[in-house]
Amino acid sequence: MDRCFYCKGEMRDDFCNYMVDLDGHFIIIKHVPCHKCSQCGEVSYSGEVVARIEEIVKKLKEALTEVAIVEYAA
Repeated sequence: MDRCFYCKGEMRDDFCNYMVDLDGHFIIIKHVPCHKCSQCGEVSYSGEVVARIEEIVKKLKEALTEVAIVEYAA
């Protein structure tokens, strides 16, 4: 089991929402797989998940209005 970089608590598989602000335009991606510390709540993502988030943001960036809320889909 991995340990938290900050508090050394136990990291557990979980889901969270990811939000990015692009010059006042917001993208919220729901149900993103993550590793969350059971002690302090710190969140980290695998390289595969980060690549998928970047892909989603790139696609939405072109058609973005003010706010976009999407589901994470692997």
